[in-house]
Amino acid sequence: MSSSATAPWKQLLLNSINANSHLKHSSYFQLATVGSNGRPSNRTVVFRSVFIISSYSKFRDFIIFIVGFLSSFFFLVFGRGFQDGTDKIQINTDSRSRKIEDLKHCPFAEVCWYFTETWEQFRIHGKVDMIDASNSEPDKLKQREAAWFAGSVRSRLQYLGSTPGLPSLDEQPLHGSLDPSAGPVDAFCLLVLDPEQVDYLNLKSNERLTFSNGRSVSGENFWTQNKINP
Repeated sequence: MSSSATAPWKQLLLNSINANSHLKHSSYFQLATVGSNGRPSNRTVVFRSVFIISSYSKFRDFIIFIVGFLSSFFFLVFGRGFQDGTDKIQINTDSRSRKIEDLKHCPFAEVCWYFTETWEQFRIHGKVDMIDASNSEPDKLKQREAAWFAGSVRSRLQYLGSTPGLPSLDEQPLHGSLDPSAGPVDAFCLLVLDPEQVDYLNLKSNERLTFSNGRSVSGENFWTQNKINP
C-alpha cells in the first residue's frame, strides 16, 4: 500500500483518454445513480472541456463567440471535464432529468469508463454536488457559468427543449432561439462528482489497482493505493 497527497489515478485516466482519443467513444462514460425506489439507473454522459471565462474580462464576448464555434478544438486543448485544479469530475445535465431526482434521494454515484484500445476500465465512486440556477454560492455559480460557455451553442440549445421523460407532442418545436452570449438557462445544471474510491483494471497487463481518499489528522486529503487481484 502507498499513499499520496495528489490523486495518482487522475494521470492514469488522462493517459488513457489521450491514448484512445482517436476513438470518439473515449469521450463518453457511464453515470449510475440510485432512485427513491432503491433501483439503479444508468446513462451515458459526456466528458466535456472546461474553459474558464472571467465575467469581468473585456474580451469575454469575443471568447464566448470563439468557443461556441471552435468547441471541438478547445475540447482537445483545455482541461477536459475536471474542475479547475482538482480531481473532481464535471458533468453537464438538464435539471429536469430523472438523474436529478435520483441524486436528491441519494447523492452518491459511480461513473465508469472502458477504453477499447487499451483494455482499461475506470470505476469512480463519489458524492455529487448539484449546481443549478437556485444555488446561492457565487463561486459555484461561476463554475456553472464557465461550464455553460465551454459547451457549443448547439449543445446549449438542448436545454431549451421540452422536459425530458414526458410524452412527446409532435407540434412542439425542438428548440427555441438562443443568444450565444447569454448566461445559463434555468434548465442547465452542473454536476460535480467528488471521487472517494477509484477501481482501475487493465486487462492487457492483468493488473488491478484501487485508490481510496482519506483525511489526515491535520485535515488534509490524501490517497492510498492498493494492488489487488483482477
